[in-house]
Amino acid sequence: MKPRIFGIESEYGLVFSPTVLLSLPIEKVIGYIFEGLIPKNWPSSTFLQNGARLYQDTGCHPEYATPECSTIVDLIVHDKAGERLLEACLPAAEKRLREEGLSGDISVFKNNTDFLGNTYGCHENFLMNRHVNFWNVTEQLIPFFVTRQIFAGAGKVMKVNGHPHFFISQRAQHIHEKTSSSTTSSRSIINTRDEPHADAEKYRRLHIIVGDSNMSEFTTYLKIGTAAVVLSMIEDGFQVRELQLDDPVRAIREISRDPTLKQRVKLENGQELSAIEIQRTYLECAQNYIDAGREDEVSKDVLWNWARVLDRLDADPMSLTRELDWVSKRHLMCSYVDGKRCGWDDPRIAMIDLQYHNIRHSKGVYYLLERNNRMDRMVDDQAIRDAMSIPPQSTRAKVRGDFIRFAQAKNRPYTVDWTYLKLNGYWEETILCMDPFEATNMRVSELLEQLPAST
Repeated sequence: MKPRIFGIESEYGLVFSPTVLLSLPIEKVIGYIFEGLIPKNWPSSTFLQNGARLYQDTGCHPEYATPECSTIVDLIVHDKAGERLLEACLPAAEKRLREEGLSGDISVFKNNTDFLGNTYGCHENFLMNRHVNFWNVTEQLIPFFVTRQIFAGAGKVMKVNGHPHFFISQRAQHIHEKTSSSTTSSRSIINTRDEPHADAEKYRRLHIIVGDSNMSEFTTYLKIGTAAVVLSMIEDGFQVRELQLDDPVRAIREISRDPTLKQRVKLENGQELSAIEIQRTYLECAQNYIDAGREDEVSKDVLWNWARVLDRLDADPMSLTRELDWVSKRHLMCSYVDGKRCGWDDPRIAMIDLQYHNIRHSKGVYYLLERNNRMDRMVDDQAIRDAMSIPPQSTRAKVRGDFIRFAQAKNRPYTVDWTYLKLNGYWEETILCMDPFEATNMRVSELLEQLPAST
C-alpha cells in the first residue's frame, strides 16, 4: 500500500432531552459542549492539541475532523478519540444547563440520519497524486463505493410506502449524483471539490461523502483499507474493466434495500451482477496488484479480511455480527422482534436503531455489545485515551498539536488551519505547513524549547 494521508470527518447528531417542557436552541447546547474542549475567547471552530479540528457544521451538528493520519490504525484510534472527547464534555455541559434551570440529558449520536428524514455525513479523505487523471480514478472507483456498503453500511430502518424496511446503508438513499462539487444540495458518491489542504502542485484530496459513520472498529478498518488498496492500484495503472454501472445512483439504493445481498444491478454493458460479485472483481484485481510486487503486511491483512468477509456475506451475512455494524444491528432487531413478538414499526425498534450510535458508554447499544465481548476490536482503550490529547507522530498533525500546546501554555492568541500556523499580535508570525507527511518543523521546535519541561 502506498504511503498516504487519511482523514475522517464525522458529523454528530445531537439531542437535548429536558426534564421539563421547554424549547432550547440546539446552538446553546453545542456551545456548552464546546466549552469543555475549547478555551474561552478562542474561536468556536478550532483545532485541538491532538491536531484534530472541532467545529459546528451546517444544520447545527458538531463535526470532528481527525488529524492527518498515515496509517489505518492511527485513523481508527483518532476517529474513536473524537467520540471520547465529545463524551467527556457532556457532564459539564449538562451541569451548565442545570445552573440555568434547564435540567436534562444531552445525547450525541454517531449516525447519519434523524427521524425527520435529514441526513448528515461521514466524509473520508485520501491524499492522492495530483498527476494521476482524477476523472479516470473516479470512474474506476464509483462501482467500488456503490457496492462497498455491503460491509461498510451502518444499517437503518426506514419506511417504504408506509411500511418499515431495513436498509444496509443510512446514506445510500440520500445520494443523488455520481460526482458533484457540493456536499449538501447535490450529494454525490465522490465529491470533486479540489481542496487538497497541501501543496496543490503535488497532491489532490479524494473526498468521499457516500459512506456511513461506523461504530465498529473493524468496519472502519475494512472500509478504509480496501479503499486505500483499490486507489493505489488504480493510481499505478491497474484498471478495473467492464464494471461501469448503468445507473450508479439507482444501484446504490437498490443494493441498500436488500439485506439478503441477492439484488443484481445493471452494468453499462448490459450484464447484471450482485454487489458481492462486483466486490470480488475488485478483490481479484487488488490481489493481482499485490502479487505484482507491491506486497506489504497491511495490504495482505486487508485483502485477507476482505476475502473472508465477502465469503461469509455470500454464505450467511448474519455470521458477521462481531464485525459489521449493519449486521450487528439487524441481528439485534430480529432477535428483539422475535423475542417480544412485536412488529418492525414498534417504537422500541426505532430506539435500538438510534441508541446503537449513542457515543456514551453507559447508554450506547454498540458499547454494551463491546463490553460484553460481542464486537471485535482493532485498537485498545489506552491508545484512544492518548489520542485525545496527543496527535499522530508521523504527520504534520504533530507540528500543529505542538504549536497549539505552546500557544495555549504561553497564553498567546493564534490562528491555525490545515496548512499554516500563526501567532497573532505582537511579533506576529506565520508558519507554513504544506507537506502533510512532514512531522517536524524547526521553528515550532524552537518555540517548544521555551516551555518548561513539565508542560
